[in-house]
Amino acid sequence: MKTHAFLSAPTAIVTCLFVAGSFFHDAVHADQSKPLKVFVLVGQSNMQGHANVETLEHVGMDPATAPLLAKVQDAEGRPKVVDDVWISSLSNSGEKHGPLTTGFGANDQKIGPELMFGIAIHELLDEPVLLVKTSWGGKSLHTDFRPPSAGPYVFQSHQIQRFEQQGKDVESIRTEKREATGRYYRLMIEHVRRTLSDIGRVYPDYDSSAGYELAGLVWFQGWNDMVDSGTYPDRDQPGGYAKYSELLGHFIRDVRHDLDAPGLPIVIGVMGVNGPTALYTTQQNRIRGVHQNFRHAMATPAESPEFQGNVRAVLTENYWDQELAELRTRDNQIGQKIRTLKKEQKMTRQEESAMRDRLRKDEFTEAEWQILSTGVSNAEYHYLGSAKIMLQIGKGFAEAMAEMQD
Repeated sequence: MKTHAFLSAPTAIVTCLFVAGSFFHDAVHADQSKPLKVFVLVGQSNMQGHANVETLEHVGMDPATAPLLAKVQDAEGRPKVVDDVWISSLSNSGEKHGPLTTGFGANDQKIGPELMFGIAIHELLDEPVLLVKTSWGGKSLHTDFRPPSAGPYVFQSHQIQRFEQQGKDVESIRTEKREATGRYYRLMIEHVRRTLSDIGRVYPDYDSSAGYELAGLVWFQGWNDMVDSGTYPDRDQPGGYAKYSELLGHFIRDVRHDLDAPGLPIVIGVMGVNGPTALYTTQQNRIRGVHQNFRHAMATPAESPEFQGNVRAVLTENYWDQELAELRTRDNQIGQKIRTLKKEQKMTRQEESAMRDRLRKDEFTEAEWQILSTGVSNAEYHYLGSAKIMLQIGKGFAEAMAEMQD
């Protein structure tokens, strides 16, 4: 049986009780309530979440996902507040905490995977839940989230050569890199520890006599590593992202060590922007190999014998909305056509807007335009800013996490 470890507040006097393969910090007795389940969510912009709440309407337009909408909105379209699920989210603008609802994404008008993850894991486990989310846009694993045991970032010879050719100060670049290395890993660990040292501040109903269980972590990151040809010069070749797999292995070990949680269940959200690579269009052929190589590297730690049974990879490509993406591509083509015409003839903004409206009317049926205008709020690399995609990703993370809970 897998061993779970439960983290106590740093200042608390801890009594450890071994029960059915699990360690409980704080005193736990059979006649008390269960320890509070705590899940940590970590990553960059897609963990932040860039799906505008207005795109929730699109969730209800598909019979397959409409039941998810009923879990996050009431009959009048107002956001629900989830009973017995609370969250502390640390991001670029600081910390926000409270009962789980919409608005814990990249800003108050957005959602990320936290919303449906919290709802689904609460339903699957039938227990109160606390989410501790730390996410910052544009952060890499090779530098920003670099775990301590991975050692310092070492520039490769081709990178140094390029800096020198560009006339840059190599020593200043090295100093800047040293200062940046691991900063967001440390911020993540500090926030988790700080939150767990005073859970009552975030979760008012916390029963300190029952304690809490650090029950899992979700890692959803990758874009900045995937597009970094300097760190991964062979990224278009098989094994070109092997270093990422190695770094993620260090991350898993270090998180478990630094949070005193050996065997902590971990879900890896594998980047899936643009959907399964087997369905890529001819225009996407140039990025197909890079994307697939990176996805393989992300999922690799879950296949390691070292992490069998307590690390799962979730392929977020399976939640990509092909219909929505195809409609977005057609609209982008209209935009390109207008840009070409603008070079050939002078157009006022009013004329440009009128032309865009005419082309859209010719290109889309009313039903298609309703889907597109309702379902998209951001770029492809942010999963189109689609609540439909984001809710399904959160649900997928929760299902994988629940399967690892004893």
